[in-house]
Amino acid sequence: MNTKGDERRSKILEILKNAQLPVKGSELAQNLGVSRQVIVNDIAMLRTSHPDLMAVKAGYMLMRIADTRRVFKVKHTDEQTADELENIVRLGGTVLDVYVEHKVYGTISAPLNISSQRDVQNFIADLKSGVSSPLKNITLGYHYHTVKARSEAVLNEIETMLKDKGYLIETLTQTPVYTPKNYSEI
Repeated sequence: MNTKGDERRSKILEILKNAQLPVKGSELAQNLGVSRQVIVNDIAMLRTSHPDLMAVKAGYMLMRIADTRRVFKVKHTDEQTADELENIVRLGGTVLDVYVEHKVYGTISAPLNISSQRDVQNFIADLKSGVSSPLKNITLGYHYHTVKARSEAVLNEIETMLKDKGYLIETLTQTPVYTPKNYSEI
């Protein structure tokens, strides 16, 4: 359930994400119709889940942190695929790929680059067309996703969500060895 405070904090993050320069607390307060003290409290709450949120002399800003990546080993049904992907992108992740470790064929991978709800819808529509089945089906549902996000905090949220939904098998700390050359361009 969203409260006014949750909505306001989401707006603060959106303003800071789009700002090229630090935004003064008084400016945020005026834009959102609250006191400066409310903004100070909101910023304190936001910093617990957004370590890239900084208070500088000129105001508040989100540090431009290089994308971080994490590999998640997951398992779920075909029907849960959309839920898994939608939640990853909703939390701010981009699903770069899917791969499986086949006992005979070795690593089989496919780039996905899913970063929006529209990407998820298109991917699910392609799967439902019946032309092919999900790659995970050749390994009894077990598969891996390399997920990138703008911070470790976002990846932690994604990991928690996957765990809570029962999809997460394990989190790998290293990027897989097979990483295709073109992933450096993503």
